[in-house]
Amino acid sequence: MIRFECDYTEGAHPNVLDLLVRTNSDRTPGYGTDDYCEKARALIRDLCQNPRADVHFLTGGTQTNATVIASILRPHQGVLCAETAHIQTHETGAVEASGHRVLPLPSPDGKVTAGQIEDAYNRHWNDVVHEHTVQPGMVYISNPTETGLIYSKEELSSLSRVCRERKLPLFLDGARLGYGLAAQSNDLSLADIAALCDVFFIGGTKVGTLFGEAVVITNPELGRDFRYIVKQRGALLAKGRLLGVQFIALLENGLYFDISAHAVGLAMRLRKAFEEKGYAFLYPSDTNQQFPIIPDAHLAVLAKNYTFSFWEKTDEKNTAVRFCTSWATSEEEVDSLIRDLRAL
Repeated sequence: MIRFECDYTEGAHPNVLDLLVRTNSDRTPGYGTDDYCEKARALIRDLCQNPRADVHFLTGGTQTNATVIASILRPHQGVLCAETAHIQTHETGAVEASGHRVLPLPSPDGKVTAGQIEDAYNRHWNDVVHEHTVQPGMVYISNPTETGLIYSKEELSSLSRVCRERKLPLFLDGARLGYGLAAQSNDLSLADIAALCDVFFIGGTKVGTLFGEAVVITNPELGRDFRYIVKQRGALLAKGRLLGVQFIALLENGLYFDISAHAVGLAMRLRKAFEEKGYAFLYPSDTNQQFPIIPDAHLAVLAKNYTFSFWEKTDEKNTAVRFCTSWATSEEEVDSLIRDLRAL
């Protein structure tokens, strides 16, 4: 069985495992205070062109989202996001469990606009009894989105401007950030993201590490007590150096960007094959997630040899599914799928 259902079916890139093994016997302080984490922080600050960025390492995406959001919001505040956002659809109420509302906005493509944020802000404050409702306290986006789309520099700049005018911290979930940066249509750099967002994270779990996300806080007001919140939520890893080591392996020689480009290149080959087959797409993604609409009869044949994710029924005979490539997907696996597509 060849797996295309997600981008975290494998363990870790060999370079990550190699550095973990080579440093395994080293003895270091705990909780991310070691030299490996410091080196990883320096690499991230250089890539972000922000020497003052506050960098923290957590283990997983849901943990990171819940911790960052809880650290920013006051008890009476909630977080604005797209209705398709990961925190709204795939995190089992983790944000709500921390005592904060998720405030979803309509989004047919998985993105939110600056206009939507401004409208939501104004609706709240123009309500004469606004203290009876949850106050919008921050904005959450992801790049790429759950639909595989990415924000342009113009879109992110507009969001950033509105958020700063309204004093709403802007948080970007970068669980698949590498794949977004590798997309052909992308015009954002890590330095741009660091300049336009108050906090974001560089995802490792889906882009080559065993586990790990690197939180980058560029707004100093948000970083002051962040480690307290991390510890309180059980997210401060005692053997923190394991996170630093993995991000050194990813970032020191550009591996993160190389393996992301590999995954996106294979996804573009799949997209071309789906197009040649005449399939439409639910979303026009040019990242590692592809959402073809495929006849159910064809899916039944493909399911014998390949895994993929159900997304939604589009009519009685067709279904939108997700095929996801990763850093570990091989040319041979994609060749096999393309051959079988052509044979349908």
